[in-house]
Amino acid sequence: MVHSKVVIIGSGPAAHTAAIYLSRAELKPVLYEGMLANGTAAGGQLTTTTDIENFPGFPDGIGGGELMEQMRKQSIRFGTEVITETISRVDLSQRPFKLWTEWNDGPDNEPARTADAVIIATGANARRLNLPGEETYWQNGISACAVCDGAVPIFRNKPLYVIGGGDSAAEEAMFLAKYGSTVTVLVRRDKLRASKAMANRLLSHPKVNVRFNTVAVEVLGEQKPMGLMTHLRVKNTVTGEEETVDANGLFYAVGHDPATALVKGSVDLDEDGYILTKPGTSYTSLEGVFACGDVQDKRYRQAITSAGSGCMAALDAEKFIAEHESPEEPAPVTETEKSNTATEYKSNPLL
Repeated sequence: MVHSKVVIIGSGPAAHTAAIYLSRAELKPVLYEGMLANGTAAGGQLTTTTDIENFPGFPDGIGGGELMEQMRKQSIRFGTEVITETISRVDLSQRPFKLWTEWNDGPDNEPARTADAVIIATGANARRLNLPGEETYWQNGISACAVCDGAVPIFRNKPLYVIGGGDSAAEEAMFLAKYGSTVTVLVRRDKLRASKAMANRLLSHPKVNVRFNTVAVEVLGEQKPMGLMTHLRVKNTVTGEEETVDANGLFYAVGHDPATALVKGSVDLDEDGYILTKPGTSYTSLEGVFACGDVQDKRYRQAITSAGSGCMAALDAEKFIAEHESPEEPAPVTETEKSNTATEYKSNPLL
């Protein structure tokens, strides 16, 4: 069994920012990046994003996978141990905390590692609808983040669609209206779930059209490799009538699922399953366990805010470890040392 002062579970901007800060503080963090944990490659959601244009420091933009690879290299450069295994089980009932991986998880197996502090940065995954054509045109017309992708050239002055009926869908639609020629919101029911104020703003927006009782049934587009989405097939849920419409972008706003199964029952979660943290910190309800990134942020969900919260988690964990480290006990004084001290005291008139 191997012990570490701090273990980070995750592989996105929050996890690697925490790792960079902790390794520079010479705490020798261990980061478990997972192997397709929660169905996502190491690097998190950004690995499914082609171009990132709003992360500071890259005026020409950068690919999501490339950004995460650079963060990973920076973590390793400062001494982080990155392990490509998925943490499958944790015991947070007492310190040191215990962690098992998929490789050694078993009723009689010792944990793969113990830790004085754990940082949870497992993220959240956007819900998908599994429409025909979704896999083909994901990130080639389909996205789950308007703020992340809405301004890229393939969407400018083009007809765009949003699926969802809540506040998030309304916010995404109004953001996209800055770039698309038109924005159509597909609402499965006959009314919006959004707040009254948000619904009124959406319905009165000159570039936004809301289609009630309507669902998407298929995504269509170019057949060439890496072809782009060009059309969307929609269906009226009341009449059953289907039609194919011009659509160069489709944005899902149907929610996210935080990856919190690992710590459910150990730390407090909100009604949507996100880890609750003390406002302005990364502290969870359990001393020694910290959370950062999308696993505790259901409002912003941006790479830069995740990175910032990873910094917070690292500083909080560093402070926690410093406060709970047992000071080294002085070595016992030998009889010879006692004798020498007594002799020195007698022979020195100043003592």
